Amino acid sequence: MRITEALLPRGSRVLCAVSGGSDSICLLHLLWSRREAMGIQVFAAHYEHGLRGEASQQDAEFVADFCRKYGINCIIEHGDVPSYAKARRQGVEEAARTLRYAFLEKTADALGCDIIATAHNADDNAETLLLNLTRGSGLRGLCGIPPQRGRIVRPLLETSRAEIEAYLAENALPHVEDQSNADERYRRNRIRHSVLPVLRELNPAFVSAAAATAALLRRDEELLDSLAQSFLEKQYRDGSVPVEELIGVHPSISSRVVRKLCKNSLSAKHVEEVLQFCRGEGTGLLDLPGQRLRRERGRVYFEVPEAVRIPDRVIRPGESVEIPEAGIRVRAKLVEYNQKVNSLFKTYCFKYEKLCGNEILCTGRRPGDRMHPARRGCGKSLKALFAEAGYSQTQRDRTPVFRDGAGILAVHGIAVEERTLPDEGDLTLCLKIDNLEDVT
Repeated sequence: MRITEALLPRGSRVLCAVSGGSDSICLLHLLWSRREAMGIQVFAAHYEHGLRGEASQQDAEFVADFCRKYGINCIIEHGDVPSYAKARRQGVEEAARTLRYAFLEKTADALGCDIIATAHNADDNAETLLLNLTRGSGLRGLCGIPPQRGRIVRPLLETSRAEIEAYLAENALPHVEDQSNADERYRRNRIRHSVLPVLRELNPAFVSAAAATAALLRRDEELLDSLAQSFLEKQYRDGSVPVEELIGVHPSISSRVVRKLCKNSLSAKHVEEVLQFCRGEGTGLLDLPGQRLRRERGRVYFEVPEAVRIPDRVIRPGESVEIPEAGIRVRAKLVEYNQKVNSLFKTYCFKYEKLCGNEILCTGRRPGDRMHPARRGCGKSLKALFAEAGYSQTQRDRTPVFRDGAGILAVHGIAVEERTLPDEGDLTLCLKIDNLEDVT
């Protein structure tokens, strides 16, 4: 049975991630039975995601019993992936992976383990390559699953699922079957059950061929990544790189430089947007998710924008209020309505008798904000309105929202509320907006 022992140096303390499925039971048994020959110590960890009710609990009990039989120190933790995913508006799969790896890292620290071993195999690698191909991945995604990332290693990555099943049969090793692996609503399962069999008909050694391709692409990716790193070592200073040099190198290098400098993961569209911004002239700003770029004097600066929160401010008729976070001043007065709201959002008029409560506030956005934009005939979340307008996170944070006791009256530059639209001759609360830079 093949196992990549180079990933497991002598003297290592290895934490093996065990789901109870065939792959992880195979890996745990291999590591445990060869521990003395390899000169390693082996521990086990199981994370119960709280996704499959009693079946999930039974899997945890199976792993505990298996480890007890062999005398393996096993740590088990129970989680609540659905609640975590809901609270963070994540997909269940993404949330499960986040919590599982956080548990493994925490457990490895507690046990003093310098290696975390997972049971990804050659078939998993082929499936990942195909999944990334369907998404339109770049070279990095087509490299498949890396054999090592930090202290996480995959000793079975060159081993096929067929070899694993043969090992289990030879050693009479029990394992559990996750029924969700048969659910073809998950894209990976559709590739496993519907796509790979067709590819094996074309080439019975497809899994090995995919692994070889991924290894070749990984080698090329390592070279391109090193060239991007060399560029940064020569050109990066004071949080910036020279524009001319950045756009002068091959796009394969410049795109990697951008990804290295940006704090959050960027889509290919965002990377191209950055490079197009760098081709511009003069001073300029570009906001990206969690990132601001500033082009100035031939250099582009990669900055993390300061979090801005617009504090609640009361607006009263006859008074003016400055909103420095948004760069505006608001002047309020009661007037008879005789014109439409300025199409450039410089004036807002709200029917006075429809206003709710004693105070009108200017605030920032709040969780769960919704309104009925005028003449749209439907309710919309503020999040959706910002998305329609293409606002970055920074723009969203700096956008004033006008409210009364019943909810939103207007979102500056975006929309006004249907319920307080005035008719000709109505008494209105009129808000006039001036840019602070124009105020003398």
